[in-house]
Amino acid sequence: MAVSNNITACVNFLALVCAVPVVATGVWFASKQGDECARVARWPLAILGAALLLVALAGFAGAYWNRRGLLAAYLFAMAALITLLLALLVFAFAVTRPSGAYPAFARAYDDYRLDGYSAWLRGHVAGDPRRWEGIRACLASSDTCRKLAQESVFFITPEQFYQSHLTPLQSGCCKPPTVCGYSYVSPTVWVNPANPAADADCAAWGNDPSQLCYECSSCKAGMLGTLREQWRRANVALVIATVALIFFYVIGCSAFKNAHTEDLFRRYKWRN
Repeated sequence: MAVSNNITACVNFLALVCAVPVVATGVWFASKQGDECARVARWPLAILGAALLLVALAGFAGAYWNRRGLLAAYLFAMAALITLLLALLVFAFAVTRPSGAYPAFARAYDDYRLDGYSAWLRGHVAGDPRRWEGIRACLASSDTCRKLAQESVFFITPEQFYQSHLTPLQSGCCKPPTVCGYSYVSPTVWVNPANPAADADCAAWGNDPSQLCYECSSCKAGMLGTLREQWRRANVALVIATVALIFFYVIGCSAFKNAHTEDLFRRYKWRN
């Protein structure tokens, strides 16, 4: 019995360790700027990770001090939380699989279109004008485009800027779409569009730092691109943690079952 309890306690301790990356991923995701402005699923992941941590701690305590009721409750609660984590992963992969990025001609960076992203992500971020107004104000007050403007000293020629790698927000919000044919002056100053009718965003561009392309569909797409990148980075850590949690959970169930069987056998021998 002592050996079985020790095995169960060790397995639950490893599950406890595996819950830490889930909490860390949730906190990291909530702290990123794109999510700060858009506030898409800001805290549920961190809350789920904290719940996993507490349940795993309860399971460790139940195994270490041989509290059968606590250990049984742990197994049930952990199964429910792992199921929720799997559902969250499936949902995250489904809504972030489509991408609105497309290559811009003779550019190292991509341009972005709204129609490339999932309907849920588009509706949640860009579908409500009032919500987008709040996101727009958040972006305008951030240093996303301000930093890009300060980097103009590194771009002596337009070609140097064209070969730079921009983030989705920088590409979508801080410059006009490439198809408009604007002439480069600095990263956030563009003039004389050669093809102003190519895209509705061409007319929405302005060199005023408070305007730029914040009203453009490409800016909304850039925000979705940022959220997509954050979700997909978080998904990698979550998949690893989920696989490990399931593995240790199965071992924990087996150890609990064996311990319970040994307990029944011991009682049977004692009675006879």
